Amino acid sequence: MGQQQIKLSNLTLAYQDCGEGEVIVLLHGFCGSHAYWDKVIPTLSKENRVIVLDLPGHGDSTFPKGNYEMEYMADTLKELMDVLMLGKITLFGHSLGGYITLAFAEKYEEQLNGFSIIHSTAYPDSKEAKEGRDASIEKVKSEGVPSLIDGLVPKLFASENLETHAKDIEKAKEIGYETSEEGTIGMLKAMKNRPDRNHVLKNSKLPSLLIAGENDQVIPPEKTFSVQKETISQALIKGAGHMSMMEKPELLITEIQAFLRK
Repeated sequence: MGQQQIKLSNLTLAYQDCGEGEVIVLLHGFCGSHAYWDKVIPTLSKENRVIVLDLPGHGDSTFPKGNYEMEYMADTLKELMDVLMLGKITLFGHSLGGYITLAFAEKYEEQLNGFSIIHSTAYPDSKEAKEGRDASIEKVKSEGVPSLIDGLVPKLFASENLETHAKDIEKAKEIGYETSEEGTIGMLKAMKNRPDRNHVLKNSKLPSLLIAGENDQVIPPEKTFSVQKETISQALIKGAGHMSMMEKPELLITEIQAFLRK
């Protein structure tokens, strides 16, 4: 099924809905869109109903003024679930999508069968990272979104994949260029202000999956694997940076399907 749009209480949300079965929802990273998942959707939708959205201010979704919190994004997802009458879902969040996933798990645990964070972390931004967010906001204001994207996207891929995945890098840039200025700045503020959510991993009774890229230059594996306990599975994607859905989609699919079957 192609891209659809739905009007929610304070924004228009774009999403794709394909396949049948247990519902899984995929949330992309910062300055991404549903198209980040293009290589994994066809396989996952053979066994599941897969819903992939454009986060607020990204892709074809609008960004309402003044909403700069992960909790707001979690509320938006809950509203979409209610409108589509989804029942319980399993939630997978990449990077920024992982921060939203943890906010959702904290607030709406009863809506989940399980959840996963992919190339993401429960830790808050460090002081240096917060300064970096502020610098990025100023860059967007003075030079525009494309300037930020050109510097950001190559860092998302493992250095050994820069040549072999040149087309994917180009695609990720094209997706990034489409992100609205309000959405880019709003999400930078939301990421800067997000709290530590390691307690969500520690306290949740739900099965959860932590996925890291072996060569991730943005969020190293130790930042992803912050909590160990029986209900938490860990997966390290060999040869991937921050973008395993583009760099090593077959390995990512294997981990997601193994988690879903459990």
